[in-house]
Amino acid sequence: MPALRCLLATLAVLVLAGCAATLPDELPKGEPGYALAPQPGGPLAALEEDIAARIGAEASGFRLLDSNEDGLKWRLALIDSAQHSLDLQYYVWWGDEAGILLMKRVVDAANRGVQVRIIVDDLTTTVLDAAQEQLSDSGVAIVGAHPNVELRLFNPWRRRSFAGRIIESLGDLDRVNERMHNKLMIADNRAAVIGGRNIGNEYFGLSPEFNFRDLDILGIGPVARQASEVFDRFWNSARVVAVEHLDQNATSGDTAAAFGIIDRRLADSPRLTRFAIERRDWSDELIRFREEMYQGNSRVLADAPGEEEVNHLMPLVILQLMEGAEADVLISNAYIIPSAETIDWLEEQIARGVRFRVLTNSLASHDVPAVNAHYKRWRRDLIEAGVELYETRPDAAIQPLVVDTAPVEARFMGLHAKAMVIDSRRVIIGSMNLDPRSWRINSEMGVLIESRGLAEHLTEVLERDMQLDNAWQVALDSDGSVIWTGPEEVLHHQPARNFWQRVKDVIFMAFPKEIY
Repeated sequence: MPALRCLLATLAVLVLAGCAATLPDELPKGEPGYALAPQPGGPLAALEEDIAARIGAEASGFRLLDSNEDGLKWRLALIDSAQHSLDLQYYVWWGDEAGILLMKRVVDAANRGVQVRIIVDDLTTTVLDAAQEQLSDSGVAIVGAHPNVELRLFNPWRRRSFAGRIIESLGDLDRVNERMHNKLMIADNRAAVIGGRNIGNEYFGLSPEFNFRDLDILGIGPVARQASEVFDRFWNSARVVAVEHLDQNATSGDTAAAFGIIDRRLADSPRLTRFAIERRDWSDELIRFREEMYQGNSRVLADAPGEEEVNHLMPLVILQLMEGAEADVLISNAYIIPSAETIDWLEEQIARGVRFRVLTNSLASHDVPAVNAHYKRWRRDLIEAGVELYETRPDAAIQPLVVDTAPVEARFMGLHAKAMVIDSRRVIIGSMNLDPRSWRINSEMGVLIESRGLAEHLTEVLERDMQLDNAWQVALDSDGSVIWTGPEEVLHHQPARNFWQRVKDVIFMAFPKEIY
């Protein structure tokens, strides 16, 4: 079994593809568990106490994680600062430099006594990298063997072999297709990061091929306990299985040996020059957080894992929030596939005086051309309904500023953010796209924050992303044709990076939009 990735794919929880074990249809239940209550002691306790003394115990302090470098830096800061507990919930956790650096720091935290719980969606556990060294055990089991780490997989494959998974997909597609898309980290039940970033190089500006423009929010205070309630619902769900049921024999000695290999790989990586490999002190950054934060009251929103399927609570909440807008809705969302009902609804909202500005991917910036194949037919309808529409450029001026992390310079960038500002006072940041998969299939989550200061800041960021050197403005010309306006050009065909993108854009029109 390809180890580093496999193990890394702890990280990624990626690697059970070579395992021949089979799980029963009714998953074995893990022991119930709940978030550790905030404990005294440690830098995060001191920071929350200081914030509460300044703004009150009901509010939280927030910081927008605009740049990819900040997204990785602040996750490392929370892991390194934790003294009691770490809870992490992710759709994807790749075994690349970003993934193994974060998992190394998580294991280091476990080594010093921090109690760690991890939930990862099981979809990508088939991903292997045959170029890496070989280990006999899966990376999932290696991390889960640590005495201070508990690791569970959401909606696990019942058949653990690669061929078995193909058979399972064909025979039980509805269940296999339902995935946990949440992205969440909680430290000491006092600090939380919620947003759009998965764990992998492209989410933190470290991929030379392409990087995502993404957004998270860091919160200190009651928002962490709200997030813990969501984590606990998934942790205790019938939809998860603990790794000890996967028939993978691993010991704490295997964990130590595996991370010795990881340490050597990290030390040799030229991409991580902006980040310390070993744990460091974050006192200065925590002080600056206190001085620069935005005050706000929050509500963490999430779908709920039922016994047989996900209960989709997010769509109605998001719809109600937008219907409550009085003047302005500003949206940045990576994957948008509307419907005729959506267009009618938008026309009603705009007719009553609400301005809608929307930023999404162009075909040229897309990492999933299948989504564009179904979105493109709605461009004209969105514009005619009154939406001010923008599409991200793959060569946006913001790429070297907030997308790529030095020394990496990616070939292009794409949008992955899911953020919204309502009436310059409400902010929503999370994992939810505006497409059928997010609304009807995946589990999703986000955080609603009432904060005029944060809303004004996010508005400035999104308006920057909509400027013509970062995005094309999509409109209709005098003949009613769709045009893309940039700083120096007007295009009459949707922009693409290459001819093959245009070919895929046509091919994927034949597939149902509901699967994307």
